[in-house]
Amino acid sequence: MTDINQKYDAAVALKDEGNLDQAVVLLEEIVTADPDHKLAHSALAVYLQKLNRMEEAVAHAKRVVEIDPNDNFSYTQLSIICQRCGMIQEAEDALARANMKNPRQ
Repeated sequence: MTDINQKYDAAVALKDEGNLDQAVVLLEEIVTADPDHKLAHSALAVYLQKLNRMEEAVAHAKRVVEIDPNDNFSYTQLSIICQRCGMIQEAEDALARANMKNPRQ
C-alpha cells in the first residue's frame, strides 16, 4: 500500500510541476494495481479533462461514483466533467444526485 501512496504523491507532485502527461501515467499504474483507488480515479478525471481527453475523464469520474455512490462531491465532479464534455443531461443528472439531502437513505 505504501508504494501506491508514494506513487500517488509523486503524481500530484508532477501535476504541480505542470507535467500532467507523466502524472497520468503514474495514476494509470495505480488504478491498474488497485482498480478501486478512488483518489487516483478522481485525479485522473481532472487531469485527463485538462488534457482534453474527455471520454477518458468521464469514464474515471463515473468510476469514482461507482466506488463510492454516497459521496456527493463525486457526483459534483462528474457533473462538471460531463458539462465540459457537452454531456448536458448526464451533467444535470449527476448534479441532481449531488444535491440530494441525504443520499444514504
